[in-house]
Amino acid sequence: MEMGFAGKGGILQVSLKDPVAVFNAYMPYVSGGGLFIETQKNVKLGDEVFILLELLDQTEPTPVSAKVVWVTPKGSTSFKPGIGIQLGEENRELLNLIETQIADLLNSSNPTHTM
Repeated sequence: MEMGFAGKGGILQVSLKDPVAVFNAYMPYVSGGGLFIETQKNVKLGDEVFILLELLDQTEPTPVSAKVVWVTPKGSTSFKPGIGIQLGEENRELLNLIETQIADLLNSSNPTHTM
């Protein structure tokens, strides 16, 4: 996964180009679905973030506005630092695409970035 911030507005640019990267970032236990985004940026629970998400074989990034529902702080010894975002109903089409692309991995016992 590649991630960076663009401009003063704090836009996250995220690239998840293979199904395993998507699976590792996917948070199915978040109501409305979620994604874990690796970042060192200080973000708080409840913050709204704007993400330009390059997913799998898409040629153009998908704009996503989401709420932060998980924070793994810098210095964590258990997990990578980052944030979990709640996709919600407004991103239902994106969530359906994610779940379709990683359907074969959803029952995997392999650890993800958050579990």
